[in-house]
This record gives sequence, structure tokens and C-alpha cells, in this order.
Amino acid sequence: MARSATEEPLLPLLELNTSKKLVEAHQQDDATFVRTCFNGLNALSGVGLLSIPYALSQGGWLSLLLLFIVAMICCYTGLLLQRCMKADPRIRTYPDIGEFAFGYLGRIFVSVFMYLELYLVAIGFLILEGDNLDKLFPDTKLIVGTVSIAIIVVFSVLWAATVDGVGFGERGRFLNLSSLPTALGLYTFCYGGHAVFPTLCTSMKDKSKFSKVLLLCFITCTLNYGSMAILGYLMYGDSVNSQVTLNLPTGKLSSKVAIYTTLINPFSKYALMIAPVATAIEERLITVNKRSPTLLIRSLVVLSTVVIALTIPFFGSLMALIGSLLSIIVSMMLPCICYIKIFGASQVRKVELVLISGILLTGTLVAITGTYASLKEIILQL
Repeated sequence: MARSATEEPLLPLLELNTSKKLVEAHQQDDATFVRTCFNGLNALSGVGLLSIPYALSQGGWLSLLLLFIVAMICCYTGLLLQRCMKADPRIRTYPDIGEFAFGYLGRIFVSVFMYLELYLVAIGFLILEGDNLDKLFPDTKLIVGTVSIAIIVVFSVLWAATVDGVGFGERGRFLNLSSLPTALGLYTFCYGGHAVFPTLCTSMKDKSKFSKVLLLCFITCTLNYGSMAILGYLMYGDSVNSQVTLNLPTGKLSSKVAIYTTLINPFSKYALMIAPVATAIEERLITVNKRSPTLLIRSLVVLSTVVIALTIPFFGSLMALIGSLLSIIVSMMLPCICYIKIFGASQVRKVELVLISGILLTGTLVAITGTYASLKEIILQL
């Protein structure tokens, strides 16, 4: 039996939360199908595009199947979040789902993983920006945050291969078991948009079409990710860098277009990642001390990301760590756990229960092995 909405009322929503910061104009439930698709694509398309060829080099050609499997699983868990929202009309965000399933501790648990993921992604932006600026200006040391525009980057890489003479001469490996956990972590990172899915659904005028939005977004992004992975791996093989833009020939127009596109929205995207983290800390301090030094907190949060980015400037390993430790939990495991808790195992079809159990078991295994492999890589590079 589904849990009653009156059994345990939701606690007041946070004034600002992660999903509110990532989706514009979410408070008006009048977003069209096209606009929601655009927002969904924006949530799923990010810096993972630059590391996807590296992920394929870590796992080998056969691991490309895992990319599609991860995409299908994450699309399914996105649908589970939509079902969870139907259990109570007051559920509007991911933390609301956690609270409805497990009470206040559920909200805290979900929020902590969301904010930690945002914090580490912001650090990744700084590393990405620094690496690509160093590619353009080797003697200049600059650090800011960024995100890529997927289609332009893919087209620029394709241009470098077909027009600028890089070619598709690399064969690559069929399978690389030793680095497969790293590849899985990076693949999962590419589909880490679940934090904003509930807000996207809430913002729709016709919420019944959200499942179609998810399907369209995942198919489009998977085609884009798959294309970039194949292009980059054919071009550079096992020598591909953790950011494929760093492999592009220096001085070519296509290389400059790809890199400049990577640097288009650094400040705004970095702010979107950091602001919810700083706000959560401020709200916590206000609850305890009735006051919060806003400027000091935000300055310290920003400074800490810069220090960590300078100390651990390993983009691929950091993205793999985020994917293995956080994205798998937020995008795969928590939706399954909340769904089972809200509706009860006895009310879920046996086939679906088996599927969910398989996702949880596989997610746990990948999270453990991937986190270990990523931390090991980071430590060895220090």
C-alpha cells in the first residue's frame, strides 16, 4: 500500500535548494514540453562530454555497451523519482522525496550528497578551466570554472579529425578490465542530472509528459556522448587525455573553437554550483546562532575549491570519483531505495523488484570498486 500523504507531513521546504538554483523560473508550473526538454538536456549535458573518450580508453571498446546500460538505468531511476512525486502533491524537489520516504533524516541525507556532488563538480570546473587555458596560453596560470556546449565541441573534434589531419588511425583495446571501474564512474557521472529532475517535472504544465521528456533527453545525450567517445578514441586511442580538448592540435581553428566553447560560461556555472552549498551552510548557522556571516562563508567556500583544485589537479580521476561515489548514489541507488520505501516491496511487481535489486547490488559494487580505484589514482598522482 502506498504511503498516505497525511501519515507524516513534510517539513517546511528550504528557502533555497540545489534544484531551485539549477532550473530557472521553476516556481511557475507552466513550462512547455520543449522548454522542459531543453532544461533536461542542459542538466545532462556537461563536462562529462570532454572526458567520455578517456572513459572509453579506460574500459576498451566493449565498455561502450556499459555506457548505454548506464543510460537506461539512469533513465529508469528518473522515472522512479517521477512516481515517488505522485505519492504526495507537496513533493517538489529531490530532498522532499527523501523526507517523504525517511523523514527529516532522509532530507538531510539526500541534501548532503547533492551538495557534496555540486561542490566537487565546481572543483572539477576549476581544473578544467585551468587545463584548457594552459592549452591556449601555456605561460599563463588562470583558474576559473566552466561548462561545454556539447554540439559545438563534438563538431570541432570531428573537424580536427577530418579536415585538420588528425584522422582516425587508432584501434584501441577491446576490453581493459583493470580500469573498468574508472570507466563506469565516468559514464555514470555523465548522467548525474537527477537532482533537478523533480523540479523539472514540477515546472511542467502537463506533468504527464515528463516521462517522454526523460526518454528524449537520455536518447539525445547518449547519442552525443557515444559519438564523442568513438570520435575521440579513434583519433587518439589510449593516449587520449582526460579532456579530449587537450589532445587537439595547437594553433588549429577547430582546436580554438572547441577550447573557447569549453570556456564560455565559467563564472555563471561555477556560481550555480557553489551558491546552493554556501546557502545551505548559511541556513544551518542561522538555525544554530540566529546569524550568519554571509560574505565570509561564501569567500571561504570559494577559496576552499581553489585550494583543492590546485592541490589535486587531476580532472579525470576527480570526475571518476564523483561518478563512482556520488552520482551512483544520487542517480541510481537513492531513487530505488526511496521508491521501495514509499510504495512498499509488496506493492511492487516482482519483475521490477528484481530489476531494482539488481541495480542496488550492481550500484553498490561499482561504487566500492570505482571509489577505491579513483582514490588510488589520485593518491598515486600526488
